[in-house]
Amino acid sequence: MLSLEQELKSNAYPGRGIVIGRSEDGKKAVAAYFIMGRSANSRNRVFVTDGEGIRTEAFDPSKLEDPSLIIYAPVRVLGNKTIVTNGDQTDTIYEGMDKQLTFEQSLRCREFEPDGPNFTPRISGIMHIEGGDSYNYAMSILKSADGDPSSCCRFTFAYQSPKAGEGHFLHTYMHDGNPLPSFEGEPKRVKLSGDLDAFGGMLWESLNGENKVSLFVRYIDIATGKYESRIYNKNVK
Repeated sequence: MLSLEQELKSNAYPGRGIVIGRSEDGKKAVAAYFIMGRSANSRNRVFVTDGEGIRTEAFDPSKLEDPSLIIYAPVRVLGNKTIVTNGDQTDTIYEGMDKQLTFEQSLRCREFEPDGPNFTPRISGIMHIEGGDSYNYAMSILKSADGDPSSCCRFTFAYQSPKAGEGHFLHTYMHDGNPLPSFEGEPKRVKLSGDLDAFGGMLWESLNGENKVSLFVRYIDIATGKYESRIYNKNVK
């Protein structure tokens, strides 16, 4: 397993990232989502609670430019399912699964973001909390074929009965660059440790200080479905 702390500290610009897994004691389902930014428009954001999920909003509305790819709901809850994504495909998954489509089927109408030449991948995760000791999750990435916008590559990874203290990390970019190189390979297998505040604090401190914008972390009790969450925002009024 990789060290999540080292993965973040060694990469100044992984972009947006999703971590999903199981806590060290095996009792909690763990989810984290972070956003980073290089432009003033991307950095002008905060996470705020929105029902059982969260949404992004402009920190300074007067400076908001194009909202199309930066204002969305990264986290939504549908029954015993928690959806985490890096764009408005959260709503696509929610609506599809509400109509009995699978996670993968719901995403077939979506592609990578139309932000050439980067063509940022759409990354998504779904957590199923079945109660008792039953928990599984899946992750997806929709990306261009080596930067060619005429071809979309779709990958879904499913994790049944995940092990305690383990998770998977999926992010949009391999590293900083122009254009930004899309993530490659399977989600990274990473070690998860500590309680909600220790884990969240580690993530926030490990993200590049100049580029980080916001972080959301949630621990869900697998037996009961009850959860606790934390939001970290670089922009604070």
